[in-house]
Amino acid sequence: MTPVKVGLLGLGTVGGGTATVLKRNAEEIARRAGRGIVIDYVSTSKSELPEGLGLSGSRITRDPFDVVNDPDIEIVVELYGGDEPAKSLVLQAIENGKHVVTANKALIAVHGNEIFEKAREKGVIVAFEAAVAGGIPIIKSLREGLSANKINWLAGIINGTGNFILSEMRDKGRDFEDVLAEAQALGYAESDPTFDVEGIDAGHKLTILSSIAFGIPLQFEKTYMEGISDISSEDVGYADELGYGIKHLGIARRTERGIEQRVHPTLIPKDRLIANVNGVMNAVLVKGDAVGPTMYYGAGAGGEPTASAVVADIIDIARVLTSDPENRVPHLAFQPDSLSDHPVLAMDAVDTAFYLRLSARDEAGVLANITRILGDDNISIEAFIQKETSKTNGKADIILLTKVVNEGDMNQAIAKIEALDVVTGKVTRIRVENLG
Repeated sequence: MTPVKVGLLGLGTVGGGTATVLKRNAEEIARRAGRGIVIDYVSTSKSELPEGLGLSGSRITRDPFDVVNDPDIEIVVELYGGDEPAKSLVLQAIENGKHVVTANKALIAVHGNEIFEKAREKGVIVAFEAAVAGGIPIIKSLREGLSANKINWLAGIINGTGNFILSEMRDKGRDFEDVLAEAQALGYAESDPTFDVEGIDAGHKLTILSSIAFGIPLQFEKTYMEGISDISSEDVGYADELGYGIKHLGIARRTERGIEQRVHPTLIPKDRLIANVNGVMNAVLVKGDAVGPTMYYGAGAGGEPTASAVVADIIDIARVLTSDPENRVPHLAFQPDSLSDHPVLAMDAVDTAFYLRLSARDEAGVLANITRILGDDNISIEAFIQKETSKTNGKADIILLTKVVNEGDMNQAIAKIEALDVVTGKVTRIRVENLG
């Protein structure tokens, strides 16, 4: 049988990794796919293809539309990232009847509904395993391996840069800015780290996971995102005293009122497996009604780990090139006409426990005023720490751990606490999840 011809858009870290994996494991891949797979056409800004990637027989162009419009190409692999020209290239490939593999989480999270509708019209596959958690097969696990389950919730460390920063702050007592600078030097964070440290990258990935888990349309605009730049080394230490670690989690949960879809720093008990995922590694914890809790762990980025997912998608498409399109696995796990209109909740409607840290002058009645405010808003205290008063400024840190409370009620209480004359600065607030 003739090999499947692939067009590769982009020859960066992941593109190079994809070529390397396809070359190194060519025989094994052909045995799995039932036919060979070759990269026939490459779009890259480089004037010549690097040696050692197994691309000596491949055509090369600087114009990616040459690849997308070539009649011999059966699968287009989009590895540019971002919005444009990626969106236009993918839509043109679909229009031309070509299958698509992409690692572009922003493209899928923001434009996936449109792209999948176009793919259904043309009877082609759009595969995107590499868009979430690098080499971890979390999308296939949710879409296929757990398809017998009603998914109750999922929680994931899905950005390695943020996890590296928080791990270093916890293990070495370092400050955020110091660790961020090292992450940039090591290549874990971009020169502009906003997408990583402010939760946007994780928000794209969570949007995709939530849609697949609960059978709802992709709704990135309704994903709540909060970063880790305000987390201090003191917060990390206080959380440890209370028996918790701080992780930057993406959380999606099914409730009767709607779907929680949120990314933010989170206190989780130190004895949970996910609390012990460190460095740049990723992990996703999924709770299904039949299987119970399952966890998926591995490298969330990098050339070959991400290429592992890209090539797996190519193999899947090669296997089904001759199959009945109506029997393929749906893009978002559920049949297109069966997606739910279960709403995504606004953050004010979410219920969770909280860690609060505030600085107050050492005066009589301070604690009484704070507990009164919390009591008035029906907020119960789970644990409490008051640190020694500073001899320099006469202020003390007060740390509170609350029981589960409505986010909107907590916002009102925090505003009242910050208005007290004895409280200085903003109240630091981190949500708490037990993930039991």
